[in-house]
Amino acid sequence: MKSEYRKGLIYGLLCYCIWGLFPLYWRLLDHVDSIEILAHRMLWSGVFMVTLFVGLRHMRLRDHIQHRRQWLMLLLTGTLISFNWGLYIWAINHGYILQSSLGYYINPLVNVLLGSLVLHERLNRAQAIALILALAGVLYFTVDNGQFPIISLGLAFSFGIYGLLKKKMGLNATPALTVETIWMMPAALAYITFLCAKGQSALNVVDWWTWLLLLLAGAVTAIPLLLYGKAAERITLTDLGFLQYVSPTGQFLIGILVYKESFTIAHIVCFACIWTGLSFFTIDLLRHRKTADGHTVVKKMKLP
Repeated sequence: MKSEYRKGLIYGLLCYCIWGLFPLYWRLLDHVDSIEILAHRMLWSGVFMVTLFVGLRHMRLRDHIQHRRQWLMLLLTGTLISFNWGLYIWAINHGYILQSSLGYYINPLVNVLLGSLVLHERLNRAQAIALILALAGVLYFTVDNGQFPIISLGLAFSFGIYGLLKKKMGLNATPALTVETIWMMPAALAYITFLCAKGQSALNVVDWWTWLLLLLAGAVTAIPLLLYGKAAERITLTDLGFLQYVSPTGQFLIGILVYKESFTIAHIVCFACIWTGLSFFTIDLLRHRKTADGHTVVKKMKLP
């Protein structure tokens, strides 16, 4: 069991490290239009997932996704994750790496908010404080900077709603992701074909480096998602919650240290509020985990 738990931590850490390094990859394609990058990401993710799924001969889509409503819901979640990918790529290639990292710092708190509003989960004091601090940070940034962090909130809420819908469906991750990408492939292929016919695609220029980067966009997208799935099978959601801060921290450091994005007083106050809120959130998670572990020990002691 310990070896499996260790594997889960490694899978999770690898997943979030890859996501944290994403700005470096997408900036290599900043000479390509963001929508075309998104189209290639959608297309080649589909190719990658279909190839992988065909290789898993013991799995069939019909065994996991049996109802028409599930197929339609996966069309919706596929659209949501595609929007998230597109907004993220646009933000990275237009100099908004800090805003994108802020979005993924906010994401755990958005999950709590959605759980309260949609699933009617009760907020405890620590979660309420975390949400109030996050709101205060966003409001300060908006007033002082004169710019509403639409990118941050767009990323946080699109990924949060995506996760909520996937949770409610309760489907196996691999076939669900395969169907999502299959739904997106026709639109992506049509858009790329249209650009090529107009002579406006990056593929019209013989640049093997760009071609390779666009082709690998599918694997770069799908591999961390698969690592996440393997991690989720072996470690708790609490552990994954702690690891998930690796990703926005990597993006944050890349934005400041590599691409020298401006870090103003408004950024400092906003991030400080979010980080303080997350500290309350994290302490609350740790407290509940210890309580759950204590209950587990008591149950074991009562066994004959």
